[in-house]
Parts: sequence; structure tokens; C-alpha cells
Amino acid sequence: MKLLIVSATSFELDPLQRFLEEQYLQVGNYRYRKGKLEIHLLITGVGQALTAFSMGKVLAQTPYDLCINMGIAGAFNRKLEIGQVVQVSSERFADLGVEEADGSFTDIHSMNLIPPNQAPFQDSQLLNNEIQGSGFLPLAKGISVNKVHGYPASIDKVVEKFNPDIESMEGAAFFYACLVENVPFMEIRSISNYVEARNRDNWNIPLAIDQLNEVIQAMVQSFESLTTETGGRGIGFR
Repeated sequence: MKLLIVSATSFELDPLQRFLEEQYLQVGNYRYRKGKLEIHLLITGVGQALTAFSMGKVLAQTPYDLCINMGIAGAFNRKLEIGQVVQVSSERFADLGVEEADGSFTDIHSMNLIPPNQAPFQDSQLLNNEIQGSGFLPLAKGISVNKVHGYPASIDKVVEKFNPDIESMEGAAFFYACLVENVPFMEIRSISNYVEARNRDNWNIPLAIDQLNEVIQAMVQSFESLTTETGGRGIGFR
């Protein structure tokens, strides 16, 4: 089984990388192997453009059985706790479009520049249909933005338009690449902050990273067991 784990930054996956260096055989730059399981790490850089380029390049070169995007996120949904880990079931490019003369926003799908149901979109969304009802982690609706929200009026507008649970700067690009290439995928995010009037004092990035890596490490260990049991063919958490 060949697994690609993707993160925007090195600090989000540093604990996982240390675990792999201790427990796995390093077989290349950011590449590790144990038994039938081979894990590649990809650090894309922050944002949708960098993620799209990096994913397109690596998926064109190497076939993977599963891709996992791991990272931190801001939560609109106050039922989610700081440090909680979720699995993203849907994504949107939430700021791709035009600002109208009255200050309102019209997204790219409403303009029909990308028809709402043009593959891989479904009703303007990018969906991971494989995970519905999986029960592995709480499911969350994601949006991806180039400018994270920190102004109350802007927050109110995006909540009214999309009703998201979380936001990130890379998730939709990751979804799009995997859907176009027909590669099984998962987006796993931990909550570092609430999306509110910007106040870094209320954030807890260390907790979010610790909790995120604890979940990803447990997943890796489960994949180890699955590949041993199935001779390298198993994919879990789907």
C-alpha cells in the first residue's frame, strides 16, 4: 500500500515525521517504509495555488492507494472544540468569484464560469462521497479561502452564504486534485481557533497539532495492521 500524506507546512506534520523516522525505514527524501506500507510526505506550501501545483505534480508521477491532507483549521461551528479533530466531507472554493458594485460576492459557479455540476463539482461543491456515515471522526463541511476571515461582517456573510463548519487555505485544491485523478482521499483537520474577530491570543495551535498528529499516527498504525492482514491491499477508514 502506498500512502501520500500532505500538509501545507512542515510544523503541522513534524511529530508524524519524527515518528516515521523512529519506526520506519527511510527509503528516500520524505519517504518511509515498513513491511508492505510505504508512506510519502508532501509539504506543499500554504494556499490553494501551491497545493494545486504540488498535488498535480506528484499525482502525475506516482500512483497512490490513498492521499491524506492533514492540517489545522478555523471553526465557524462552535459545537467543535479547540483541538478537536474532524474529517472534512465537502469543500468549496469560497472566495473564487467577483465582488459586485454593492459589495456583495458572486461565486464562480453562480456566474456559470464553472457550471455547478461540471465534474468533479456536485452542486458547486467538492464531495468525498466515500466517507459519508463512516463514523471514524466527526464530519465537517469545509470552505477554502485565500484570505482567512477575521472581520465580523465578512464572517457573517460567508456563514450566511455557505454555512460552513471550518475553513482552511488548501482543502478544496486537495479535493479537486484527488477527484480529478480518481485517487481515494481524506482531509483530516484539527481546530486551532474559532473564526471570529481576529485574536491570536484565543488560538491554541500547539494543542491542535498535537491532537492532529495523534490521530494521524493512529491511522498509520492501523494501516500497518491492515497491510499485514491483507498483503498490502487494505485501505481503512473509508
